[in-house]
Amino acid sequence: MNITRITAIRHGETAWNVDTRIQGQLDIGLNAKGRWQAERAGAALAGDDIDAVYSSDLWRAYDTALSVAKPHGLNVQTDEALRERGFGEFEGKTFAEIETSLPEQALQWRKRVPDFAPPGGESLLHLRERVLQCVHKLASQHTGQHIAIVSHGGVMDVLYRAATGLELQAARTWDLHNAAINRLLWNGEHLSLVGWADVSHIDDAAFDASRDETSA
Repeated sequence: MNITRITAIRHGETAWNVDTRIQGQLDIGLNAKGRWQAERAGAALAGDDIDAVYSSDLWRAYDTALSVAKPHGLNVQTDEALRERGFGEFEGKTFAEIETSLPEQALQWRKRVPDFAPPGGESLLHLRERVLQCVHKLASQHTGQHIAIVSHGGVMDVLYRAATGLELQAARTWDLHNAAINRLLWNGEHLSLVGWADVSHIDDAAFDASRDETSA
């Protein structure tokens, strides 16, 4: 059967996620909670028969992917095409700062105008093209197998829309939680959705920041 099972995981939490600061393709690492979330995701997937682990080359995704790969004795293979959307001048700014300093661009961003690109960034159309090209390539290399893909919120959004047939401008009604486990199938041509936004592995345990000396 030309079926590839795909488990897609968004990276764990970063300090910039908490601050609602746009990371884009800036290389921001996980915070203490994010590292804990990554470990929990890895433990939740330890019993799955995963054949390969792929990740964005940005550290927050790669670090999360290491926790997914470790129980299976796998190396993490990185691909720049799995990076977050390039946000150009938006990167490093909070949502509120973008609204204030770039109001016209912020409006187009909020409306999800497909061909709008933040100054120096990329459009939703370009993001979708590069992500789907990459995922189809990886899936085609692993027909009959199960792969894990660790990436970013924008990439997870593209995968959900592709698997459900939703347009880029459709309002988002689904979650993109940090370290959530999302499951899809690829049949040789198309993606389909099996399960989305499973956070039971991080909802059923309390994060204790005091355990991590680097959390201060």
